[in-house]
Amino acid sequence: MQFKAWFKCIGGCSGQYNLNEIIYKCPKCGSLLEVQHDLEALKTRSAQGWKDLFYARYRSSEWPYGSSIWGKKEMVCPAVANENIVSTYEGGSNMFWAERLGREIGVNDLWVKQCGNSHTGSFKDLGMTVLVSMVKQMISEGKDIPAVACASTGDTSAALAAYCAMAGIRAIVFLPRHKVSNTQLIQPLANGALTLSLDTDFDGCMQIVQDVCQKNNIYLANSMNSLRIEGQKTISIEMVQQFDWDVPDVIVVPGGNLGNISAIGKGFLLMYDLGMINRLPRLVCAQAEQANPLYLSYLTGFKEYHPVQAKKTLASAIQIGQPVSIEKAVRILKRFDGMVEQASENELANAAAHADRTGLMSCPHTGVALAALFKLVAKKKISPRERVVVISTANALKFAEFQLGYHENRLNGVTSRYSNLPIELPADYDRVTNAIFTALGKA
Repeated sequence: MQFKAWFKCIGGCSGQYNLNEIIYKCPKCGSLLEVQHDLEALKTRSAQGWKDLFYARYRSSEWPYGSSIWGKKEMVCPAVANENIVSTYEGGSNMFWAERLGREIGVNDLWVKQCGNSHTGSFKDLGMTVLVSMVKQMISEGKDIPAVACASTGDTSAALAAYCAMAGIRAIVFLPRHKVSNTQLIQPLANGALTLSLDTDFDGCMQIVQDVCQKNNIYLANSMNSLRIEGQKTISIEMVQQFDWDVPDVIVVPGGNLGNISAIGKGFLLMYDLGMINRLPRLVCAQAEQANPLYLSYLTGFKEYHPVQAKKTLASAIQIGQPVSIEKAVRILKRFDGMVEQASENELANAAAHADRTGLMSCPHTGVALAALFKLVAKKKISPRERVVVISTANALKFAEFQLGYHENRLNGVTSRYSNLPIELPADYDRVTNAIFTALGKA
């Protein structure tokens, strides 16, 4: 069976475009595009047949199907030849059973999907493998693509730089100056990307990169390019597979540019259409209070939407006031009986630290999702009996400054409830044992 996919306008226009076309928006109405698959072709294999195939491929050594993204190639990007796939064996991230944290907040079945356990330390790898593979495919077909570019708050640039370095394709990244962590900054530098540090915020970088790409035939790698969404939607499929095809009740996702919430919804809808699952979860999008245009729209029942000027937030990767995937996100949230919640700086920092006390290691963006969960449980909008999954988007070690600042009580607007600093002592047995038993409450 020849599996097929193409770009289609989300605004309802009739046009469709090949995946190897350099196109990001509908030329007729200006709406974003999305990848649409030939469902009839996919339905020629039964729902159980797809499940069996995914089990057989999962983490295998057969190229490229051991990647949890390319193990689902037929549902992701069938247009790429296997020899053009650029993969780091991405996906397959663990599902952390947050049993102790769930017990403390009143959720009996709480899980954290550790998407930051990846090659470059964030979920961005899941989409970037698809995009860069498609670029390599287009170059092999004779298309002139001098470079691939993105605007980034850190994680997208790291993923783009790594995958382009593997493929031998030039990467250009646009970063807002002094608004990414040092760990995130060093990643594109180390992988040889042309790194432009601009005196603006992410939204300013996004505007410039779009202009540069449009006028110079440079390929755009931001999430408005829906090839990225195809890789990220496999989070849903992998998550359900890890639960033996049982669908969670609630999934909480941090939201900035809103590609990930759109992708996760898309993955569930595809499984539903193919009969692989028989119900849909509720989706929650969590935003930082300092960058909350989707939350403000949600308060109006999505009847109004206005971009905002994003303010500085500890959750720097979602410090975005004009999300490009707003239309996709709203559509998904409506379809999934979705909710949107926000978190203040104090809430997100303490939520991350609370989770860390139970064995996790949380980046500030995961802290936003955790804080939203805590609030929704307290408001009784999430039941203790529901199975809840929080999407952790990045490896917390990329944000060591955030962690250290929290424990040293020097984060603006944050009262550190769980501060834990080393006790400095001379190398003296009596002083050491006294400190130990004082801490244990047995002095």
